[in-house]
This record gives sequence, structure tokens and C-alpha cells, in this order.
Amino acid sequence: MTVVALVRHGETDWNREGRLQGSSDIPLNALGRRQATRAGTELAALPYSWSTLVSSPLSRAHATATAIGEQIGLTVTATHDDLVERSFGDAEGTLEYQRWRQWPGGLFPGMEPHHDVARRMSMRIEQLAGEHAGEAIIAVSHGGAIRALLGPLLGGPPPRIRNGGISVLEGEPGAWTILSINSTPPEDIWW
Repeated sequence: MTVVALVRHGETDWNREGRLQGSSDIPLNALGRRQATRAGTELAALPYSWSTLVSSPLSRAHATATAIGEQIGLTVTATHDDLVERSFGDAEGTLEYQRWRQWPGGLFPGMEPHHDVARRMSMRIEQLAGEHAGEAIIAVSHGGAIRALLGPLLGGPPPRIRNGGISVLEGEPGAWTILSINSTPPEDIWW
């Protein structure tokens, strides 16, 4: 079986302020750096021999992956555009009240369709699992992108992915089981 740990990057100032980040390249803040290190410590304690560490090319994800690598003894082997967060177009950088005032229907000009995010995330995870069959892989990505991947596996919307949150899949291409979301087994998640 192949294991894939999906890790959301640590916090940024825009996360703390409630700004929609999307594909904007915002760096980790001090708390985000601590969350990244904590995620690495948690991954090191799991019963897997991690073999591969990849990330989104956005700096917040790459910095999180680098901090994780320091805890588990790996370096980031690749960055993949497919792991980047959903683009929210003109709404990036805005606060929630600003978005609802300007676009009350939630359709932001230039926004990437949800199904496109789910498809590219799924294709990347399937490709990684095919290239590293039987291994344990860590992919550092973003909350919305991870939720887009997990939704079809759950048959509905997953819970919010917290900063530094770890979600683990096990299986093989086309046949995945969710072992945890935010380090919690799915049956213990309060919806």
C-alpha cells in the first residue's frame, strides 16, 4: 500500500487577518513556522518510513515542507504546480465582508472552477502514487486544494483543513482510504 500525507501549510498573516489567499504568494508568519515544525514532529512520530517530500511552489507551502524535512530527514525533491491553492481571481486579498458586498453570489471574476482544482490534485496524487508505489509520500499543499481532493473520497464536503493539518490517505491509484483528516480518523470527526 502507498501512504500519502497531505499537509496544509502553516499560517500566514493573510490567514490570521481572514484575507482570501488563493494563489497569491504570501509567506509564513512566526506562528506558521512553528506549525510547520510541529507538523514535521507529528509526521516523524507516525509509523511510516517517509521516502518522498514534495510541495506546492508557493513560498508558504515550500517553507512548510522544508521545516517538515528538517524533522524527518528529507529534502523537498520537487514542487508541483498541481498542488497550488485554487485561484480566486479578483477576490484574492479581500476580507469576507468585502467579498460578499462586491460578489454576493460568491462567483469571483477569474476564479478557478472547483472541479478543476479537484481534478488536478487527484491527477498529481495519482501520479505520485504511481511513481512511488508502496512508499510513504508527503505532499504539502493548501486547505482548499486538499479539501477539493478529499471531498469526492468522502462523498461530501470535508471539514476545514487547519494550518499545519495532516490528512493521511492509504491505498493505490484509484482506490484510496482516508485514514485521518487533521490527524483525526474520519469516524471521529464531528461534522
